Amino acid sequence: MPEAQTAVTDETIIDVDKIRADFPILSQTFNGKPLVYLDNAATTQKPRQVIERMQRFESEEYGTVRRGAYKLSEKATRLYEEGRQKVADLLRAGSKSEIIFTSGTTQSINLVAYSFGKRFIQPGDEIIISTIEHHANTVPWQILCEERGAVLKVIPVNDDGELIMEEYDKLLSSKTKMVAVNHISNALGTINPVEEIIEKAHQVGAKVLIDGAQSTPHMKINVQALDCDFYTFSGHKMYAPSGIGGLFGKMEVLEDMPPYVTGGDMIAKVTFEKTTYAKPPQRFEAGTPPISQVIGLGEAIDYINSIGLDSIARYENFLLEYGTKLLEEIDGCRIIGTAKNKASILSFYLDAVHPHDVVTLLDEDCIELRGGHHCAQPTMQRFNVPATTRASMSFYNKKEELDALAEGIRRAIQVFS
Repeated sequence: MPEAQTAVTDETIIDVDKIRADFPILSQTFNGKPLVYLDNAATTQKPRQVIERMQRFESEEYGTVRRGAYKLSEKATRLYEEGRQKVADLLRAGSKSEIIFTSGTTQSINLVAYSFGKRFIQPGDEIIISTIEHHANTVPWQILCEERGAVLKVIPVNDDGELIMEEYDKLLSSKTKMVAVNHISNALGTINPVEEIIEKAHQVGAKVLIDGAQSTPHMKINVQALDCDFYTFSGHKMYAPSGIGGLFGKMEVLEDMPPYVTGGDMIAKVTFEKTTYAKPPQRFEAGTPPISQVIGLGEAIDYINSIGLDSIARYENFLLEYGTKLLEEIDGCRIIGTAKNKASILSFYLDAVHPHDVVTLLDEDCIELRGGHHCAQPTMQRFNVPATTRASMSFYNKKEELDALAEGIRRAIQVFS
């Protein structure tokens, strides 16, 4: 994980206009107003390269994978496995066999909670998460603890939205079997000190899962350097199709885990007396996989790499700093989540306007935001707000769009005052 970014004053780090031309949806207007899309933490738009690559596969190359000795099947299998290699390269995994395709981060976390939990979690064991987790990294562990008689413990956060690491130290013990935290908070933008979290967890013999849904599109990831046991991601948050994502797992851990879903392709041999399972990753990929989506994901990774994750991180940090200053100047606007190390997410609360009303009003100006608890109700409770309005930026956003956001917020305050 990179250190906190230094101030960026050069907005020409990347050619935003050229990039925006690759995203057909961004050229739309509504009621004569240009689309300002600032809901990238929920889902990102797709470049034409991804759209066209999937269309070409569907119209010219489609065949099911691993099940046919004919040309279409063989080519589809090769493209599918090339997609797996691209993910392995992106995450700096040691082998593409450590990459399991799932529908996204939610399924990836559930896979680990079910499979790892079934094999290794016993009554009295402890699992640690944080206060600022997405529900997808809270509920599976709650259910596991209820079913196995384990105990769920929670790392608190300070008023800036930063994990209180001294309290984390106190939670760790020989009973800790799993630590599951996000790399970046989807509700606050906080970048967590995952290296320290992982190192300390391993000192007591615990495994670590990092929810990378918000980090994978925004910074370089090296799972070997992090030494995490599991790392998850979602394709639709990184300019790829929905319904595809994945899980990195250390091979020595995956090999000891039972299947999550059973069916075709995850087996070695089936008899009515006994079934033996394939090695990872096939063990965890039962049934016909989302082949087109994997190919689209691979194309999205190529697109991200063509821009460069270092450049993406620097430019998005510029947007974060610019937008933060704009919102700080608005009376009655309070930013929720002010960590020193943040990603390009601005969650805010207006004293005079409910977040849902903010979203509805700004939508009239074609400014697309998200209002709600962002699947992080405990985070909202910690900061004593019912919900927040969230603007989340991507490399295709421009500072002028943040100017429009600030103007829209001022208008909302005036309308509801």
